[in-house]
Amino acid sequence: MTVLTVDDLAISSPLQELKAEYEAATGATLEVVRRPFGELFSTLTADLTAGTGRYDACIAGAWWLGELVEGEYLRPYDAYRKDARFPALALDQVLPAPRRLLAYGRHLYMVPNDHDGQVMYYRRDLLADPAHRAAFQKAYGYALGVPATWEQFRDLAEYFNGKDLNGDGQPDHGVVLPLLTGAQGMFQFMSLSASFVIGPSNPHLYWFDPRTMKPLIDSPGHVRALAVLTELVKSGPKEMLQWDLGKGWDHFLGGRAALALTWGDLGALAQQEGSRVRGRVGSSQLPGSREYYSIREQRWVRAQPLNRVGNTTGGSWAGVISRFSKAPEATYYLLALMASQPKSEIYAARGWDGIDPGRRYHFLPPRGTGRIENYTAAGWDKADIADFLQAYHDNYSNPLQLPYLRIPGAYSYWLALDLHLVEAASGQLSPEAALRAAAVDFEDITIRLGRERQRRSYRASLGF
Repeated sequence: MTVLTVDDLAISSPLQELKAEYEAATGATLEVVRRPFGELFSTLTADLTAGTGRYDACIAGAWWLGELVEGEYLRPYDAYRKDARFPALALDQVLPAPRRLLAYGRHLYMVPNDHDGQVMYYRRDLLADPAHRAAFQKAYGYALGVPATWEQFRDLAEYFNGKDLNGDGQPDHGVVLPLLTGAQGMFQFMSLSASFVIGPSNPHLYWFDPRTMKPLIDSPGHVRALAVLTELVKSGPKEMLQWDLGKGWDHFLGGRAALALTWGDLGALAQQEGSRVRGRVGSSQLPGSREYYSIREQRWVRAQPLNRVGNTTGGSWAGVISRFSKAPEATYYLLALMASQPKSEIYAARGWDGIDPGRRYHFLPPRGTGRIENYTAAGWDKADIADFLQAYHDNYSNPLQLPYLRIPGAYSYWLALDLHLVEAASGQLSPEAALRAAAVDFEDITIRLGRERQRRSYRASLGF
C-alpha cells in the first residue's frame, strides 16, 4: 500500500510512526512516497489520469477536492466509516467548520487529519506592559488591549512599529505578513477580508456569483479589505514582500514583531527551543469589522454586534483514497488509524507535525474534553496553549465562515489573486485596480476551464 505525501519530514512523520502498527494489524506493507509541495498535485493527477493506481492514497489539500471528485478520481469512504473492522472514526467530534471540508456533494472523501485555519497572534507581554499601556492610551485615546477590529489591529501595529520589542537595542516591527508571490500570501488576504464581505445577510457570496460564475473578488468589501492590508504593510519590515512563511515566522519567533496573522504552526513553533517568545504569545480569533458589504443586497450593512467571520484557510491536509487503489480497505484502515482519537490527541498537542486542533477532544473544558497535561507534556506554556485553543475553538465554532474554494483550478484563481495583491501591497496598483485585474484573470480562467463545468462544481462545493 503506497501513500503519496508532501516532502516534509514533519508532515509525513505520523505515517512513518504508524508503519509497524499498521503492517502488524493488516498484513499490508506501507510505502510512503514524498514529493515537493509544488509537485505533489501534478504527481497525483498524472497517476489518476493514467489510471495506473501507483498511489493508493494521498495526503491532499482541501482545495483539490472539487477537481478530484469532479474527475471521478476518488473513492468515498461512507461505506467503511461505521464498519467495526476499522479504527473508530468519530466525525461528530470535528468542529462544524472543518467538518464541512470532509465531504463533497453527498459523500465523504477526506479522512480528517489536519485542521487548518488562521488566527491572530499577539505579544501578551507587550500588551500588559504599563509603559506601553500609558503611551498607547495617550496616542490613540483608548486602552491598549487585544484588538477586536481591524482598525484596532492597525493601530497596534502602527504603535509598536519601530520600537525595540526583544531587548536587543534594535527597532522592530508592528506586524509581520510574509507576502512573497507564490508562497501562500493570498491566504492572509482571504482571512482578513472575510469580515468585510461575509455577514448574516450574505453568508455565501465571496468568490463567484453561483448563477453565472461572475467573479466577485472586486466587490467594495474586498477593496476595503485590501486597503487595510496595504496600510498594515507600512508597519512591517519592507523585506516581507519577499518573505515566505518560514522567514515571516522566524521574525515573530525572534521577538521582532508584535502581531501576526497565520496558521497554528506559529503557536506550536513558539514553544520550541530557540523561540524568544514562549510564554508571551497570546492568540485570538481574527478581528472583525463594524460593517460589511453585502454582495447579495449590493449595500454596506452595519454590523450589530461586531462582524467576525471564521475561516478554514489553508490545506487542512487529509487523506483521500484513489479510485484506482488495489487495496481500498487497507488504505482506509491506515487513514482511519491516523485519525483515531489516541493518535490525533498526540499530533495536535505536539504541533510540530503540522496537524492542528479541530476536534472536541483537542479543546479544554468546558469547550471540549482535552487535557492540558497533553499539551504541557509536549512543551507548551500553560497560558499560551489556553489562548491558542480558545482562538481556534472560537474560529471553528463561528457560524459565519469564509467560503472555501473547492473547484477545478482553485489554486490557479488563488495564484492570480496573489500576483495582484502584491502589486497593491507594493504600491504599484491601487486596491481597486489590483482587484479589477484579479477579476479579469478569474474570468479568463473560468472561460478556459468551461463556465458550465465551473458553475456546477462551485454550486456543489457550496452545498447548493
